[in-house]
Amino acid sequence: MTALFALATSLLWGLADFGGGLLTRRTPALTVVVVSQAIAAVVLGVIVVFTGAWSEAGDQLWFAAAAGVVGPIALICFYKALALGPMGVVSPLGTVGVAVPVGVGLFLGERPGLMQVAGIAVAVLGVVLAGGPQLRGAPVQRQAILLTLIAAFGFGTVFALIAEASTTTTGLFLALFVQRVVNVGAGGLALCASSRRGVATLPEGGFPWRSLPALGFVGLADVAANGTYVVAAHHGPVTVAAVLASLYPVVTALAARGILRERLRAVQAAGAGLALVGTLLLATG
Repeated sequence: MTALFALATSLLWGLADFGGGLLTRRTPALTVVVVSQAIAAVVLGVIVVFTGAWSEAGDQLWFAAAAGVVGPIALICFYKALALGPMGVVSPLGTVGVAVPVGVGLFLGERPGLMQVAGIAVAVLGVVLAGGPQLRGAPVQRQAILLTLIAAFGFGTVFALIAEASTTTTGLFLALFVQRVVNVGAGGLALCASSRRGVATLPEGGFPWRSLPALGFVGLADVAANGTYVVAAHHGPVTVAAVLASLYPVVTALAARGILRERLRAVQAAGAGLALVGTLLLATG
């Protein structure tokens, strides 16, 4: 159960990142984040109303609110790091945030078996290699490294927080709704601040209405990924769930290969293979 839902998380996040990456080629990244999350918040609001999830309100929602604050900060740092580049270094570094939920799981007393430890090591190595680490080229700015590490541990913190935000299905809907509302609020403030500084927040042709379905997909895929991760973390070791969920860069790379016909370098193909081996070890350990 844990492996199934965690792998679903990596699939959904990988597709969401791929879609978001395509959208940001035409629309500012912060606008993509805010609009996609707003669509997801509306859908979740309807679900919350019809399921009566308001009855699950409690102190645990503070975890969801905290995740909603940390998430946009991590995204902004990540996008700035990608802009500074090189992406071949920034992308694989972004996966080190898995250390946060893994560390939380170990702190809470989880002790994965030998096979699972091996699977974690192989999967993490595979994710890093699948990002295509750049071993040559221009030097990396210290600011890019710092921003990437902040983003990575921000993503890992969201993993850990959202796993504590609910214990029931209806409670999960409410937690995800609260997280998205806070996401939109924090992102909206950042968007207003950017606009006041004269930074473009829309493409030259105005709001991309034709992209609404794609924006909706990105937002809802992200929500679904959060939900499947919570289920995975509740049904098994967080250490295993977090590592399997962190395989999403492999999905993004494979989607780019299949849809955009981008060629994978040998190191990326090897990384994808190692990630698969690590997944099998975790699932069978």
